[in-house]
Amino acid sequence: MEKNTNIKAAKISQGTAPAAAVVSKPKTLTGKVVSDKMKDTIVVAVDTFNKMPKYGKYVKSTKRFQAHDAGNTKKIGDTVTIVETRPISKNKHFRVI
Repeated sequence: MEKNTNIKAAKISQGTAPAAAVVSKPKTLTGKVVSDKMKDTIVVAVDTFNKMPKYGKYVKSTKRFQAHDAGNTKKIGDTVTIVETRPISKNKHFRVI
């Protein structure tokens, strides 16, 4: 028993223990505000161009994200940059930079 405990303690002190959660860089997206009717929340439409593998044609796809906008400073039509953050509500995982 004592031997196993010492081995585990030695591994932890040498830094070979399992790594903790790896913190990665948050996603940053740029899009256009399409709705500002909610309190402290805007809806941002982000367009991406994806290449179809079979034909090589580029197809535009649009995805809408809800983002936190404290004070409702952005209006419809504004181009904004949003960054990924901790969950603020059920659907809100981005905030306006």
